[in-house]
Amino acid sequence: MRLILMAALLALAGCAAKPPAEPEPRIVRVEVPIEVPCRTKEVAVPPWAAAGLKADDNLEVKVRALLAERRQRIGYERELRSANQACHF
Repeated sequence: MRLILMAALLALAGCAAKPPAEPEPRIVRVEVPIEVPCRTKEVAVPPWAAAGLKADDNLEVKVRALLAERRQRIGYERELRSANQACHF
């Protein structure tokens, strides 16, 4: 029992004699995203082909105007997407 007590006291004395090691200073680089305003050219809304249709226009005129407007919308959406992608890398 005495031997165990002596070993415990020596172990505690050994721990108390050593000063705690100072942590080594380090430089840490932290990258944080920062919001930047998007600077793209504003996409103009085209004059839609079906905007000028009248109720008494014949069916062929209406169909041609709607098909033309569909192509306009596809082009307009592509311009909007490219402007949006220019802001997001």
